[in-house]
Amino acid sequence: MSTAPLPASRHLPHSDLLELRRWNTPTIYNGWERITAHPIATTGFNREPLTDFMPEMGAMVGYAATVVIEPSNPAHGAANPGAWSAYRRYIASLSGPTIVVVQDLDRPHAVGAFWGEVNSGIHRALGCVGTIIDGAIRDLDDMKAVGFKALARSLAVGHAHSTPVRWGCPVEVFGRTVQPDQLIHADKHGFLAIPREDEPRLLAAARYLDALECQTVIPATREAPGQTRAQLLAAIDAACVRYGAEAASTFKPGGEWGRDAQPAATRTPPAG
Repeated sequence: MSTAPLPASRHLPHSDLLELRRWNTPTIYNGWERITAHPIATTGFNREPLTDFMPEMGAMVGYAATVVIEPSNPAHGAANPGAWSAYRRYIASLSGPTIVVVQDLDRPHAVGAFWGEVNSGIHRALGCVGTIIDGAIRDLDDMKAVGFKALARSLAVGHAHSTPVRWGCPVEVFGRTVQPDQLIHADKHGFLAIPREDEPRLLAAARYLDALECQTVIPATREAPGQTRAQLLAAIDAACVRYGAEAASTFKPGGEWGRDAQPAATRTPPAG
């Protein structure tokens, strides 16, 4: 195992990435929305449906390697017969863990698969943990056996004229632009592409807010037996207020349970 330091472009130590992987992607989003200056409803995550074909593998975390393909077009392979070899050297130059993010120009109707048993095995050997592909995969069971996770649009039988067209460039996948080397967290819910400036505080925010939920809003609902509806509603209101106040004091106002500034019974009704 190499002990060489990660490149300067890798902002987080491997231990942080391992800890981020312990949570699902919605939990990471909860942390991210509290620290980011970006619009939380229109940036970061996929805007179109996709399928996690290996949900049993849990979340994957890594830095984006990007590539564009167009399996319907045989001209790409003819024009650049050395594309596969050059592309593999690009992948090999990156420090893992790497998630390969693939823009398929044939979308939404995939013609051929970029991924199968062999290509997944090659990428796994080069430090890649999985892919997000706005196109098709095949050899599903074999990909699982390799340990290469895939979030994709569909399955396919053949590879057609699948070859790398360009790589190391911004790509458009599932309604989201992903930059090369961008930190990605993905699971069966979708993916979150973290803006570079948000990386340093992400783990602390996710860790803190997950613990805060366990101390406030979650027990308020789990302790319902034996309470009247009025008691239960009062407990939930109080838990939401506590969650919102503590989260806002550490990060910023907002978030899923941070909108209540005071219990419903004490709020001033709107004028009129």
